[in-house]
Amino acid sequence: MLARTAAGQAPGTEIAVLADDPAAALDIPAWCRMKGHTFVATEGDRHTVRL
Repeated sequence: MLARTAAGQAPGTEIAVLADDPAAALDIPAWCRMKGHTFVATEGDRHTVRL
């Protein structure tokens, strides 16, 4: 869902992902590295990404 939401968004856009899957804390930063985006932070179940 993150990839679909990110598609077509302007650089600098921040997306907050709400995920209760513990693997998201590893998967989302890894996705950011692969796609060249910035992983901003994790706060509880909220993971923030900057495109």
